[in-house]
Amino acid sequence: MDEKKNNLPELERRSYLCEVRADGEDEAREATIIGRPIVFGSRTDLGWFDEIIEAGALNNTDLNDVRFLVNHDFSRIPLARSRRNNANSTMQLLPDEAGLMIRATIDKEANADARALDSAVRRGDISGMSFAFSVSGEAWDDLDTEHPTRRITEISSVVEVSAVTFPAYDATEIYARSAEALESAKATLESARAKKQAEERSEAQKELELAKARLELIKSIGGTKR
Repeated sequence: MDEKKNNLPELERRSYLCEVRADGEDEAREATIIGRPIVFGSRTDLGWFDEIIEAGALNNTDLNDVRFLVNHDFSRIPLARSRRNNANSTMQLLPDEAGLMIRATIDKEANADARALDSAVRRGDISGMSFAFSVSGEAWDDLDTEHPTRRITEISSVVEVSAVTFPAYDATEIYARSAEALESAKATLESARAKKQAEERSEAQKELELAKARLELIKSIGGTKR
């Protein structure tokens, strides 16, 4: 999906190997999928840099409308949805000290994709979760080195969470095969470095202007004394 064409913010995606389980009887009409799409404090190698989502990054996050998908496939009908995280939603969002857990109720009787996901989770074929998000706060360590660390301090919004076949955070080899993911990480790093360089140039310009002002002041005082 082209996020810009659909008036969505520029999104990033991250995945984790985690416990994903299906609650309820296998023959029941509905199943409950439980998993953790967001993990705090997990250092992840994204090829160009390491990344850590800091505790507290969800404190001000917009979680008003979040869909539950499989493998980030926006072309498919969502299997569940959280609207303002109210009790009537088919997905509940459960932030805690470790990150974010979800509890999604899926309709196996009316939705073939839901049946397939329930089967895959029960068989252990699906073992990861992922989420699509936008960032409003970050800090970088060792940005001038070949492999810096990005710390995400504030996530502005989460628009969807997914059960995923290949959890990228656990399998760096699989992640490295994704050209799109690598290009996204590279662009993020280049943007951060460009921002830092601009800030340094601005600071240097301020220092130069201040030095000039001091020199003019000294000249002015010297001329007055004569």
